[in-house]
Amino acid sequence: MQHMDYLNELNEAQRAAVLHTEGPAMIIAGAGSGKTRVLTYRIAHLIRAHGVDPFSIMALTFTNKAAREMRNRIEPIAGTDARNLWMGTFHSVFARILRAEAHHIGYPRHFTIYDTDDSKSLLKTIVKELNLDENTYKPGPLYNRISSAKNQLITWEKYLSNDELLAEDRDMQRPETGRIFKAYALRCHKAGAMDFDDILLNTHKLFADHLDVLNKYQYLIHYILVDEFQDTNLCQYYIIRKLANVHQNICVVGDDAQSIYAFRGATIANMLNFERDYPDLKVFKLEQNYRSTQTIVEAANSVIRHNKEQLPKRVWTANQTGAPIELIKAVTDQEEGRLIAASVFEEKMQHHLRYSDFAILYRKNQQSRAFEDALRRMNVPFKIVGGTSFYQRKEIKDLLAYFRFCVNHDDEASFRRIVNLPKRGIGETTVDKIIVAANDHGISFWEVLQNASSFIGSRAANPVSNFVTLIKRCELEIQRKNAYEAALEIATASGLLRELHADKTEDGVNRYENAQELLNAIKEFIDDPERTDKSLAAFLQEVSLLTGQDEDKDNDPEKVTLMTIHMAKGLEFKYVYVVGMEENLFPSQMQLSSRADLEEERRLFYVAITRARERLFLSYALMRYHYGRLQDCSPSRFLHEVDARFIRTSTRHAGLQTAPPPSSGYARTLINGMRRTQRTTPPTPTHTPSPDFTPSDTSNLQPGMRVEHPRFGFGTVLQVDADTPERKAKINFDDFGEKTLLLSFAKLKIMP
Repeated sequence: MQHMDYLNELNEAQRAAVLHTEGPAMIIAGAGSGKTRVLTYRIAHLIRAHGVDPFSIMALTFTNKAAREMRNRIEPIAGTDARNLWMGTFHSVFARILRAEAHHIGYPRHFTIYDTDDSKSLLKTIVKELNLDENTYKPGPLYNRISSAKNQLITWEKYLSNDELLAEDRDMQRPETGRIFKAYALRCHKAGAMDFDDILLNTHKLFADHLDVLNKYQYLIHYILVDEFQDTNLCQYYIIRKLANVHQNICVVGDDAQSIYAFRGATIANMLNFERDYPDLKVFKLEQNYRSTQTIVEAANSVIRHNKEQLPKRVWTANQTGAPIELIKAVTDQEEGRLIAASVFEEKMQHHLRYSDFAILYRKNQQSRAFEDALRRMNVPFKIVGGTSFYQRKEIKDLLAYFRFCVNHDDEASFRRIVNLPKRGIGETTVDKIIVAANDHGISFWEVLQNASSFIGSRAANPVSNFVTLIKRCELEIQRKNAYEAALEIATASGLLRELHADKTEDGVNRYENAQELLNAIKEFIDDPERTDKSLAAFLQEVSLLTGQDEDKDNDPEKVTLMTIHMAKGLEFKYVYVVGMEENLFPSQMQLSSRADLEEERRLFYVAITRARERLFLSYALMRYHYGRLQDCSPSRFLHEVDARFIRTSTRHAGLQTAPPPSSGYARTLINGMRRTQRTTPPTPTHTPSPDFTPSDTSNLQPGMRVEHPRFGFGTVLQVDADTPERKAKINFDDFGEKTLLLSFAKLKIMP
């Protein structure tokens, strides 16, 4: 590429954002506006046109996949020097810093990184040790509570001194959460382990408590660029602000309209308040959408304008007008699955598309079943993104636990997993004795293991001594050999490979092949010529920091993609089906308690719409199974927010007359059968709740009372059934007719 020719590939707004290199900058990038190109060309321009040393540029992303794609675009412009960039996910870049500096905060260089399952397992152990009720203190809610605190820079010390947080715990009937948080944090530290949130929290702690270290990186890093800035949490923002404090060359790229991760700590406030923190900020707006048709872009605009908390912009496109958005109505969720599967089959055949051109997006994972069943019946191949990942399979986690413990002997979670795997006569009682002895004597359990006869008796000590010998032998292999050779030796010496190979069942063969695939991955890792560190510890760090998109290895071009909308962020498809567009499903019933929550759901819908390049389909069902009961549903409020000019109601219920002749008798039979079963549905009235609508206490609801429902409007109570485990009420609504509602879920206002 000739000197500066890459700038000719940019439009005027993109070029301005690339050329402005000094000082704080925010690039507000609408969906499909080429933000990745701008970010990568800005980095390439710094290196090529300004001679900036790549070692002084830090580029932070949210997936390793995004980082790889950016690096691949930069190298053809800036050369192989671009490999020296500090580029990767927040967690991978900060873990790199912590590897070098962890000793300042009392961690070993080769600290273990716990994944979510490891963390939940440790929390479960702590709850048991504290003799707390395991049904009250479940690992999932505990993990989420602790994670949320850490993302807001709240350590266990601050948590225990915060009366408001402790009061919330008491209100949730979990008053011991703070004590569990403390035990969890101390156990992780003792084990030389950090969870994902600790990587951020400890980087912040490192910079806050050790100004010499902060100063070192402030002068080392001259330019900071942040992708998907709207998805950052408070901790991430504070770290990058500290790092940028000397040179002030911080460029953030994002779209406030696509901020959809509040549930994991992200805060749109970082983007909305950026100008306040940097008064000299230069703002660039990328408003031209290159991805979607005019219909899709304008429909997305009509939805997102209902949000009050947003940065002003007007996304537009020079693309063709495109087909209207198709609204598909189904009677039940099963019929919704059949209609969507038939539509995919029809559109694929009629327009000569590939199955990989199609995506079905839903709000919750469990919605996938109806579409899986329907696609299977149509012989349409599909893949589900976000299911059980390769690295979460038991046999893989077992092997990784062996590798981790051989690298870090203080890793309690890995020790518990492998100490009797394969069985070697070390039971739970012995393990508990080892942990108790370590705690009582204030030493690591590895020291207890090495002197087992002094702590747990000679009878139990023999198999423990054999285990220690095995680990020491494997440790020597790690020191002498590369990651692949060491991993193969550990997998063999531990007996795991032998045990997996001995199981000749279909599942057993699959597990053994998975183990071999892990070894293949390690071989690929050491064969990469760009890697300087080919140690097993380096491989373990990379694996522990993989993200959902990084793990999607299914690149079969002939499969329809099924995934949640959250998983679809950053992706695009020719044809997109957004399904389950019903009130209390999308928007989720859990997200209706505040305007901020509802606006986040609306941004999620905006993200779903803008994944589509050529065609968009929206669908809903009038009835859906919920906890084993078929319940009435009403169309999502979001459907009414899409400008009616862009929507066409589907006639698919009338048959598939426009489809080409099916390619097989089997497919023809399926389609004809679906034609017979599909039905039309009458138009559904809507209701706007009263301005002062507030749900009433329905414990004394009586027949004859007038009530208001947020979706069904006004009605008269006909019957209240209190003899069942869950109280139900039959109500005759003025516009919707009779409906039976569960009072534990229904939001009713009793009229005076």
